[in-house]
Amino acid sequence: MKTLLSWKAPNGQSHSGKHVKSFLICALASVPLLLGVSGFASAKQQGHVNVLELFTSQGCSSCPPADALLRTLSTKDDIIALTLPVNYWDHLGWKDTLAKDAYTKRQYEYANERGDREIYTPQMVVNGIAHVVGSRPDAVDTAIRNTDRLLEPVTVEMSLDQEADRIDLAAGAAPEGSSYRSGKIWIACYSKSVDVSIKRGENTGRKIVYTNVVRELIPAGSWTGEATKLSVNLPSSMEFDGVAVFLQADDSRAIIGAAQIPFLPQ
Repeated sequence: MKTLLSWKAPNGQSHSGKHVKSFLICALASVPLLLGVSGFASAKQQGHVNVLELFTSQGCSSCPPADALLRTLSTKDDIIALTLPVNYWDHLGWKDTLAKDAYTKRQYEYANERGDREIYTPQMVVNGIAHVVGSRPDAVDTAIRNTDRLLEPVTVEMSLDQEADRIDLAAGAAPEGSSYRSGKIWIACYSKSVDVSIKRGENTGRKIVYTNVVRELIPAGSWTGEATKLSVNLPSSMEFDGVAVFLQADDSRAIIGAAQIPFLPQ
């Protein structure tokens, strides 16, 4: 595959990039916890987790190893792993059935914020500030460990509850001394596992399992450094079975708080 903006890689090879350009002092917090009563789920911060966003495509021959790695990482308690399929390889013979323009735009916005203009697949963005080739376990692990070390001082506590089709979420106040005082709270509605049989293009004949596929990324509201509570009604017709919320700082797009729950059917 070829990058869109900055450079070319040999056919069929993963795109290398700057594994970690810079680490900003930032943080996030949550852990997936659930309460098993019908129609209700809840999650609260309990230690630090990392948010991974994998930009992938069904039309990318070098993406399946990254898709498999994300599936493995999603089982870890200290990780929220999300798949965001992009559509800029659709012209290669297979239109990605899960891709959205919004995810392509989000990948561009990350590159613009970093200033490196590196857009490629499979690209894994770690905690909003570092990017690595998503099929390289060592690079992913290094990015997680290096950012994780810097996240603790400005962690913002988050929690969320599901009641029927309503999500109630809370973000705590900025820790003392934190420079992060403004941000946006996002809700990611995702399907935990999606099997896709690809009939054309670079992955012809393959059946690929995609993990925590984001179906909708919803801006829930703003955070101004003070404790904030929000309620959002989700469309009952939307196809998803998990919900993650995360707080993304306006400055640097660092993810400084997060939590996730299963979404229980009504």
